[in-house]
Amino acid sequence: MLISGRRESDRIRALALGADDCLLKPFAPQELVLRVGAILRRLSSPAVAAGGRLSAGAIVLDTAARSATVDGTELALTATEFKLLRVLLEGAGRVHSRPQLLEAVWQAHPNLQTRTVDMHMQRLRYKLGSQGWCIETVRGTGYRFRADPKNGERPAKRSRR
Repeated sequence: MLISGRRESDRIRALALGADDCLLKPFAPQELVLRVGAILRRLSSPAVAAGGRLSAGAIVLDTAARSATVDGTELALTATEFKLLRVLLEGAGRVHSRPQLLEAVWQAHPNLQTRTVDMHMQRLRYKLGSQGWCIETVRGTGYRFRADPKNGERPAKRSRR
């Protein structure tokens, strides 16, 4: 998105409305071309494999059979959890805001203030078991599916106090 506002709130609003990236005016045309190229590269290499299967590490989602497995063990996902996992896998590495997820999964108005996304993420992480760490909370923004943990290791579980 090309924006003329210099304020941080302008950029935040643009990203919240679904922009993948923001470029402030005035801008260099070469920078615009490179940013668009980066987005197109990300879109041209989806996690979709032949036969309608999405996979990331130990997680395999078969869209034709509407089934999901972790390390070969089938998961008992609700229709909503399945849609949510599919959206996350299809956009692996990208941050999905709560409004974007509400619109993509629930077809709800993105300005709706609700904790339903957070609750479904919590349940989905639980059902993913040892692979629940793949769903990363991006504080103040939304969620991202991370197929590879940082530094090649599974993050340590945080204890709740």
